[in-house]
Amino acid sequence: MNAMNKPVAVVTGVGPGLGAALARRFAAAYAVAIVARNADYLKGLAREIRDSGHTALDLSCDVSDRAQIAEAFRAIRTDLGDPEMLLYNAGSGAFGTITEITPDQYEADWRVNAFGAFVAAKEAAPAMIARGRGVMLFTGATAGVKAGARSVSFGPAKFAMRGLAQSLARDLGPKGIHVAWINVDGSIDIPGARGLKPSLKDGDFLKPEAIAETYWHLAHQDRSAWTMELEVRPFKEKF
Repeated sequence: MNAMNKPVAVVTGVGPGLGAALARRFAAAYAVAIVARNADYLKGLAREIRDSGHTALDLSCDVSDRAQIAEAFRAIRTDLGDPEMLLYNAGSGAFGTITEITPDQYEADWRVNAFGAFVAAKEAAPAMIARGRGVMLFTGATAGVKAGARSVSFGPAKFAMRGLAQSLARDLGPKGIHVAWINVDGSIDIPGARGLKPSLKDGDFLKPEAIAETYWHLAHQDRSAWTMELEVRPFKEKF
């Protein structure tokens, strides 16, 4: 499939928002493997990317399941090659207080945000280390910096992802692998978001394509000036 022998980028958590924007942006220079649970959506996006003359492999996968992640990476290595880039964009958030969130919800959030990120990084790291270069970018949230009263599940999960990224950066940076965590501080303009938040106006939303440009910049920074943590937010957002 990777007829042009492009480097390989893996994008997890691909839906009609930031995940799709990342896939489209990176497909210009990479063979992209797009990973998510919604197989039908993935097939349509992969077809769009291929129709544009680029390479895309769509893989239905639940990133909370270690076996499914391992199988997805086996398929990526077989069909495209070893990934040079991991864009871990999968996320899950149940919001509520300690009296409202169930243990199952807490575990589910941890599995998608923290455990899945660990397993994906573990799958990608060996080839990057052997090559002496690579990039891992993790989509975070403000809950990973300050957890609100209703973030008793989502907050700890994003804190864990942030801690993982910090540890990976200290370990893998000297080996030539750039690791960064991005705090997406605000509501992303995805289908249905405006209906759920009717009080928000156009300027209150982050544009997926604009965030993707920031990821592209991070992924291609000169190693003399790497960024480990970065925030993106609408110009109107209070913080």
